[in-house]
Amino acid sequence: MANSIEKTLSPALFEDCNKEKIVFLSTFSSEKNVPIMNAISWIVALDDKTIRFAVDQRSLILANIEEVKGVSLSLFSSETVFNISGNASILTKQMPGIPLKLACIEVEINEVKNIMFYGSKITTEPEYAKTYDERAAKKLDVAVLNGLRSFEL
Repeated sequence: MANSIEKTLSPALFEDCNKEKIVFLSTFSSEKNVPIMNAISWIVALDDKTIRFAVDQRSLILANIEEVKGVSLSLFSSETVFNISGNASILTKQMPGIPLKLACIEVEINEVKNIMFYGSKITTEPEYAKTYDERAAKKLDVAVLNGLRSFEL
């Protein structure tokens, strides 16, 4: 059903947040006075109220979150599109044990909303392929996702 609103991730959405998927992250640029969207893939759900993701520490995403804590994440799941909104905190700008300079951001979920238009469903989710060394990509993905799950202040 379109436009249903929840306060937590459903079990199916929780599971999908822990799979390798394209996720669209929206932050707000105070400088440009507009929302900015980025595609990300390093994301994990810790529980039904908390999501973490990693981005390059040079990304403007960090500056946007420092200015405006509110973010939204949109992803395909269960033949529909969900938008997850909440308040983001930058836990660290350098995740330990990761060869890239990545920041770890945590989102406290405020709202989960089915945003698919009425009378429709997603029949095929988008897929992507890594364009660099497949073995190196897998190794990096495992390290980053494990780092997101285990990071503590």
